[in-house]
Amino acid sequence: MKTVDLHVHSNKSDGSFSPEELVSYAIEKGLSAFALSDHDTTEGIEAAVQAAKGTGIEVIPAIEFSTEYEGKDIHILGLYIDYSGKEFKKYLKDFQDSRDLRNRKMCEKLTEHGVPVTYEEMREYFPGSVLTRAHYAKYMWEKGFVKSMSEAFDRYIGDHAPCFLPREKVTPMQAVELILRAGGVPILAHPVLYHLSDERLDKLVAQLKGVGLAGIEAIYSTYTSSEERQMRALADKYDLLISGGSDFHGTTKPNLDLGCGYGKLCIPYDILENIKEYRRKNGRYKNRIIFSDMDGTLLDDRKNLSPRIYEAIDNFTAQGGRFVLSSGRPLASILETREKLGLNFPGTFVIAYNGALVYDCEQEKSIWEQRVPYNYVKKVLQLSNECDVHAHTYTDNSIISPKDNEELAYYREHIHMPAIITDDIISALDKEPFKLILIQLDGKDKLEAFRNTLESRTGDKLHTFYSSSVYLECCMKEASKGNAIRFLCGHLGIDIKNSIAAGDAANDISMLQAAGYGVCMCNGTEDAKAVADYVTKSDNNHNGFMEIFDKIKG
Repeated sequence: MKTVDLHVHSNKSDGSFSPEELVSYAIEKGLSAFALSDHDTTEGIEAAVQAAKGTGIEVIPAIEFSTEYEGKDIHILGLYIDYSGKEFKKYLKDFQDSRDLRNRKMCEKLTEHGVPVTYEEMREYFPGSVLTRAHYAKYMWEKGFVKSMSEAFDRYIGDHAPCFLPREKVTPMQAVELILRAGGVPILAHPVLYHLSDERLDKLVAQLKGVGLAGIEAIYSTYTSSEERQMRALADKYDLLISGGSDFHGTTKPNLDLGCGYGKLCIPYDILENIKEYRRKNGRYKNRIIFSDMDGTLLDDRKNLSPRIYEAIDNFTAQGGRFVLSSGRPLASILETREKLGLNFPGTFVIAYNGALVYDCEQEKSIWEQRVPYNYVKKVLQLSNECDVHAHTYTDNSIISPKDNEELAYYREHIHMPAIITDDIISALDKEPFKLILIQLDGKDKLEAFRNTLESRTGDKLHTFYSSSVYLECCMKEASKGNAIRFLCGHLGIDIKNSIAAGDAANDISMLQAAGYGVCMCNGTEDAKAVADYVTKSDNNHNGFMEIFDKIKG
C-alpha cells in the first residue's frame, strides 16, 4: 500500500535532517510523498523539491504556522503553498524580522541569568535554521549549562521561566486566510495536543471553517484510537478533509520515525488523493482556463516543453484551472505530442484542425465538429492542381495526399502521421475531413493566387488563413480557434472573461480576440501582436510562455 507523511520538519526549523536527507530517508522508508512543513519558514522546500526530481517521490511544499487562540498555541498547516509568491514571501520576511528581534532579547535575558550567549553565536551554531526554543535548549545542553533539554525549559525558557519571551503571533484565522491566498490547503494541526475542551475545540473549528479551513490532522503519531475517532467525527461534522502526519523532527524527537510515528502510524495515499481532488474543485484557478497554441508558443523550436512551463501548468491545473491545447495540427498529432510530453493533466481538452474539432481527452470523444463537405473538398483539390500548389487532407489517423513530394516530406518532419498517396482522395476518405492544407515552400505567390481564386469560386463558405509562411489552411467558415473557445467556455460554464489565449501566428488571431486576455509571443507575427492584449518579453525558446502565469497571479 502506498503511504505518505503530511507533517515533516527539517533543520531549516527545528528538525535534525537537512531537506536533501529527508528526501533520501523518505525513499528509504518507502513513502510516496511527504510534506516539508517547517515552522514559519519555507527555506528548505526548494532544496527538497530539487533533490526529489527523478526519484518518484513527491515533495509537497508546506508550512506550519504558529498562532495564538485564547491563550493557546495553535498550529495551522498549509499544504501545497505557492512558496515563491511575492505576498507570501513578504509576510514571512516581516514575521522573521519580528522573530529575530525576539531572539536577540532572549539572548540578552539568558546572559543576565548566567548563560552568556549572543544572537550571532546562536546563528553560527545553527546555520540556516529558524531559531526556536528547542535550539536554545540544545545549545545549553551541549555547552554544559544544563544536564538535559527538559531542564533548559524548566529553568530558563519554558512558558513560565525567567528567560521566556512571548512572540507576536497571528491568529489561526489569519493563518488560514494567508494560506488560501498562497494557493494552499489549510489544515488544523494535531488538535488533540491543545487540550481544549470539546466545546472550545468545536468553537475553534467552526470559526476556522468559516474562513476557509479545509481539513483536520486526524491521524497523528500520539493519538489513541479513540482520539483519532473523535477527530474524524469532528472533520465529518464540518465537512473537512482528513490529513495525517508523524510530525517527524529527527533526533529532536527521539523514537518518533518518519512515516510511522512511534510504530503504528499509517497514512494511506488516498488521504493525499482526496486533498488533491479538493484542490482541483476548490482551488484559486477553478474558474480559469488557458488556451495555448503549440508550435511557436508553448513549445520551443525543437518541439520540446521546458520543465518550468510543465511545472507551472501542473500547478495551475492542480488548483482547478483548465488547460487546452489549441493547434492547427490534426488530432492524432496533438495527442501523440501530448502523450510524449506528459501533458495528461486532469480536465484537459484539445482544439484541433484550427478550431474545426474540440476533443475531450478524459472522455476520449469529440464534442464539437465543423467538417468540410465533399463538394468543397473537390473544389479545393481541383483548384490546387490548376495552381500547381500542394494540397492534402486527413482521415482521423492518416494524411491523404495526391503526391509524395517535397512539401509532404517537409510537413511530416513535425507531424508524425502515416500518409496515404492516391489520386482519388474522396474515395480514400471515410468521412468528411476537418480541413485541407496548402503548402508552398518557395514563396507565397502561388498560395495567394490560389486563395484569391478560391474565394471567388466559393464565396464566404470556406475560410483560408496562414498558420506559417508556407502553410495556408482551409476549413469551413464556422471553424476557427475563436469559435472553438467560445463553444468550450460555454460547455464548461466558464465565463470567457476568465480565459487566456496564447499564440503566435495568423491562425491564432481569432482566439486572441475571443479570449478574455490575449497573449502573443514576441516571436509572433505582427498581425497577431496587433490584436493581443500583451506581447511577451521572451520568446518561445526562452520560456516566454511563463509570463502568462504572472498575469494570472496578478
